[in-house]
Amino acid sequence: MPVLTTDAESETGIPKSLSNEPPSETMEEIEHTCPQPRLTLTAPAPFADEVSCQCQAPHEKLTIAQARLGTPVDRPVRVYADGIFDLFHSGHARALMQAKTLFPNSYLLVGVCSDNLTHKFKGFTVMNEAERYEALRHCRYVDEVIRDAPWTLTPEFLEKHKIDFVAHDDIPYSSAGSDDVYKHIKEAGMFVPTQRTEGISTSDIITRIVRDYDVYARRNLQRGYTAKELNVSFINEKKYRFQNQVDKMKEKVKTVEERSKEFVNRVEEKSHDLIQKWEEKSREFIGNFLELFGPDGAWKQMFQERSSRMLQALSPKQSPVSSPTRSRSPSRSPSPTFSWLPIKSSPPSSPKAASASISSLSEGDEDEK
Repeated sequence: MPVLTTDAESETGIPKSLSNEPPSETMEEIEHTCPQPRLTLTAPAPFADEVSCQCQAPHEKLTIAQARLGTPVDRPVRVYADGIFDLFHSGHARALMQAKTLFPNSYLLVGVCSDNLTHKFKGFTVMNEAERYEALRHCRYVDEVIRDAPWTLTPEFLEKHKIDFVAHDDIPYSSAGSDDVYKHIKEAGMFVPTQRTEGISTSDIITRIVRDYDVYARRNLQRGYTAKELNVSFINEKKYRFQNQVDKMKEKVKTVEERSKEFVNRVEEKSHDLIQKWEEKSREFIGNFLELFGPDGAWKQMFQERSSRMLQALSPKQSPVSSPTRSRSPSRSPSPTFSWLPIKSSPPSSPKAASASISSLSEGDEDEK
């Protein structure tokens, strides 16, 4: 979108391209060729020396209110945020996200100080400058990374990179002999504050490592790092290795205890199941026993039936007095009948009676003949 040159600025400081007045036909129109915000996240952000802003259009100064209303598409608001960004963490990312979303159409430049400046004014870093540069390039909110950024922002640096606003938390940052290195930026109306993320910082992370130094040293020794690489003395190395062996033994004992507990729990579960099944079977057995041998059980009825049968067998009924006569065959003579039962007779009271009985028996024999 074309804009006008510097002499086409209104009395209020707002460029003619952003006002409602039509541009003058006598003014020369120059298009902006500023780099645009990244639209793809499949590649890292470029470095400033690779895509420096060579736009010939004048860089009109904007107020914060004007920037929040929106700018033309070809003229994004260039926001600058700087820092050390050692051990890049979520607090850094959230600060850059705030800087990126300050205005509707913004281009975020991030300046990273070199190792020499950082070690001189702040202290030793965990990550070197190349690692810190590369970490910033892979943050989704960053459009451009400026290597070897200055510790204090100069007008020449702001003009070179066409910076509109500087984003940082508003806590006074005392360094390099100044109570606040951003004081002149705030006085120029170019400072936009962001909010810090509580509970996370590079200093907090380093404090955790120092506090648990022995734990991390033992872990890295166990992973194969040498005592020289960890700057550990000979005595401490032997102590850490002995502690690692003790921890291994503890882990083994703990594992055995856990397995034994699992085994005991399984045995208890199985014993409970067996007891429950035994109770069910015992109830079933007792029920069957009572049904069979109880007062009204089947065994009693069966016993009574069998006992009655046995009694009947032991005491049979008397046979009939007169049995039916058989038809005699003419060819055969009747078989003599014998009385198997003994004839009870009272002894003769006198010789005459005895002779009388004998004579009666002889008479009976004669009759049968």
